[in-house]
Amino acid sequence: MATAGDQLLRNWGLYLEAVPLGRPIKTIGSGTPNFEGPFWTNVWDWGTQLILPTIVVTVISLATYSRFTRASMLEAVGQDYIRTARSKGLSERVVIIKHAFRNALIPITTIVAFNFAGLIGGAVVTETVFGWKGMGALFVEGLNRVDPGPVMAFYVVTGTAAVLMNLAADIAYAFLDPRIRT
Repeated sequence: MATAGDQLLRNWGLYLEAVPLGRPIKTIGSGTPNFEGPFWTNVWDWGTQLILPTIVVTVISLATYSRFTRASMLEAVGQDYIRTARSKGLSERVVIIKHAFRNALIPITTIVAFNFAGLIGGAVVTETVFGWKGMGALFVEGLNRVDPGPVMAFYVVTGTAAVLMNLAADIAYAFLDPRIRT
């Protein structure tokens, strides 16, 4: 890992020299057209092209997670077990982190599981806006050609991701709330 980081840092200057117009972050495409260079400068190129789509996909869910976390925490802080934990003399940090936040994470875990499948489905819009050729572009191309193969594959992948993420959420429930383990 340290060697890879060292190689990346050594090649940052070469990448900036090789990028046309001095704009390392492009808005369209998954790579700089006709970009030639050693492997590590190509890694910089691929990585910088991921910055804007990642920000877009993250910001979409950030407000939802913030609102649900706040609502869950407000509900959890008013519960009897929080008053009991405080009356035992536990510090406020322990009460909030170990008792309130753990129980407040249960609804958040459910939302994250559902949003994961939506994230894959939302790749259609993100890939269209940023000009990426990925699963979303394959889905749109299958719709335009009236080719059921890619369309069904997209739905199978999205459905499988939804099922697996809900399974992961159910397993996470057992770690968050000990009462669910039995």
